[in-house]
Amino acid sequence: MVSSLQRAFRPFLFTLCVFSAAAPSHAQSGNITLEDIWQKGTFRAKSVPGFNATRDGKRYTSLQQDSLTRILVTDLDGSGNTKTLWSGKFPGTLKPVEDFALSADEGRILLLSEGTPIYRRSASYRASVYDVATGKEIFIDSGKVLHATFSPDGQKVAFVRDNNLYYRNLISGKTTAITNDGKWNHVINGNCDWVYEEEFEFSRAFQWSPDSRYIAYYRFDESQVPEFSFTTYDTSAYTSEYRYKYPKAGAPNSVVTIHVYDLQDGQKATVAGAEEYTPRIEWVSPTQLCVLRMNRHQNQLDYLLANPKTGATENILTETDQAYVEVDDNRHFVSGKNLLFYTTEREGFNGLYAYDWKSKKHTRLSPQGVDVDKIVRVDEGAQKVYFIAAPQTVDRQFYEVGWNGKGLKQLTREAGSHDITPAGNNLFLERFSTITTPPVFRFLDKSGRVVRTLEDNAGLQRALASKKLGAVKLVKLPVTPAAGKTTYLNAWIITPPDFDSTRKYPVLMHQYSGPGSQKVLDAFMGTDYYWHQMLAQKGYIIVCADGTGTGFRGSDFKKATYLQLGRYESDDQIAVARYFARQPYVDSARVGIWGWSFGGFMSSTCIFKAPDVFKTAIAVAPVTNWRFYDNIYTERFMRTPEENPRGYEENAPLNMAKNLRGNFLMIHGTADDNVHFQNAVVLTDELIRQNKDFESEYYPNRNHGIYGGVTRLQLYRRMTDFILKNL
Repeated sequence: MVSSLQRAFRPFLFTLCVFSAAAPSHAQSGNITLEDIWQKGTFRAKSVPGFNATRDGKRYTSLQQDSLTRILVTDLDGSGNTKTLWSGKFPGTLKPVEDFALSADEGRILLLSEGTPIYRRSASYRASVYDVATGKEIFIDSGKVLHATFSPDGQKVAFVRDNNLYYRNLISGKTTAITNDGKWNHVINGNCDWVYEEEFEFSRAFQWSPDSRYIAYYRFDESQVPEFSFTTYDTSAYTSEYRYKYPKAGAPNSVVTIHVYDLQDGQKATVAGAEEYTPRIEWVSPTQLCVLRMNRHQNQLDYLLANPKTGATENILTETDQAYVEVDDNRHFVSGKNLLFYTTEREGFNGLYAYDWKSKKHTRLSPQGVDVDKIVRVDEGAQKVYFIAAPQTVDRQFYEVGWNGKGLKQLTREAGSHDITPAGNNLFLERFSTITTPPVFRFLDKSGRVVRTLEDNAGLQRALASKKLGAVKLVKLPVTPAAGKTTYLNAWIITPPDFDSTRKYPVLMHQYSGPGSQKVLDAFMGTDYYWHQMLAQKGYIIVCADGTGTGFRGSDFKKATYLQLGRYESDDQIAVARYFARQPYVDSARVGIWGWSFGGFMSSTCIFKAPDVFKTAIAVAPVTNWRFYDNIYTERFMRTPEENPRGYEENAPLNMAKNLRGNFLMIHGTADDNVHFQNAVVLTDELIRQNKDFESEYYPNRNHGIYGGVTRLQLYRRMTDFILKNL
């Protein structure tokens, strides 16, 4: 049956794929509440925590938390046979174990407890090692450490404490300091500075060599990086101040050098050829370290092979781009064959290639005109590569291909998103979902056949079936992107459960819109989905569209926003709003938009830039001028303020605030180490100067995620009330 909404849309768009979140009507009886989402755990999805496949590929380990922490090992033959590998509390405490890792020979277990988050990807833990054969437990250090990591031979653990790098020999019990010059806000060894962790997306800044002889590590000299500070508040009479190094657009970076420590003789080598950025290091073999170097404009990336004893380097590959070169973890070196598998946008899409750096020959392995998401595994014995790509843009499918580019096969067929990770030598762990189907975790063999389902989230599916949900549709909107010739934008739409095309509904748009991002994906959406469904139950149409600059539609579409961050993205969101305002089932005077972080930057921009289009906007943790944000991210897309002053000034919500006419709510955490509270304060001051009425909410001592206790419940209640009152 074709719904009335589909009939109404038919003259204007074609449906890419249609899914209904609605269960049969007899089961649809409940309304969603904020307490369901943020307090009761009604929609809590299950995963497979602590998952690790065993070396033989016949079993897997997992973490189970009840009165004790249990590390379980389960057979994969379907028998369900499970035994306990370890159980208890963290040694010497009553605290649970929060994470674990097995040594390569599976003879030792690294136990982590009492995690203290630092920034987005870093946390310190108490760490110990349990010997499976003897039952002996060894503490790694008396206090908390970062990045405790087994050596490949399982006999040592490296870690970072107080900005210095150490390793502990588990056989002798001796701890050795590799560095001793670490100092807060001056020098960091083995751990990233703030901007590397945030923008190059890693925190552990050291790597063991395959033979356990060497440790390659980063040294950050951040002494010349400007400090940023923010105030923290408690019941004390006087406030506290947190100070850390944060390089804003145009500011100096840490001086980064790569060093290699030889455990045999205690000698260190410094890798030569430093550039502005070193976004990755990776061991190719026991005698070769690959160092990725990048210039400040981030439009040239060099692959250097370094000798760990001398530090001498050889450049084996240089990538360049008129805008910027992406950095990711899609690399695999075949030791001894001068062969690299990697992804690159050299032909307009993020393709998978085999590269022989002696002959300089590239062989494309992925389909033409398709963006590859990630390399899953390179099978050196069978000479095959397994990878994930997006053939329909909004999906993720699993493939295999030969090293010579022949024998390309799509191993998954179900529409939706298949996220795959290796599991031993012959299996893969799959996380499969669709836009309305919660994640299912299962094992696949090399042919893509399901071997065993580990978690189907049946409980979450029952919870969803008990609620009266609106229909969810993935569509292509006939909106011409402002920066390109493409005649559509991918979008999803949630309509009220009892949608009637003869009525008029308000529309709330949601988006992120950042470069290379993707909100419109045939994958389960999580907590905001439940909130959007709650608003749909209250009579709102919810729309999300991926505009110019978003990912998986080729590099031209993604990089069209270069030097003008926010201009074309907001033009597209405004065009989407105008498109819906023209539809007969939409109240054109009641169109709103909301977003978080880059999405908050966009919702601010949209209501200021198009006050005749948007009645209401919510901006959570927004950037209000790119001069206030970090240099690696901002300069990748904008260059420096000195090089591109018009790009910065013309696309700053701060400079558009005078146009505000509608209802505007701005929300920010005062301890946001990422998008500083400064952004909200400066925009607030400008709105006051322009004599504009607006609302704001600040969250003391909360970071960019604005969470903790009942914080999210209160935040979403605040946003809900604002929408119900003003849209």
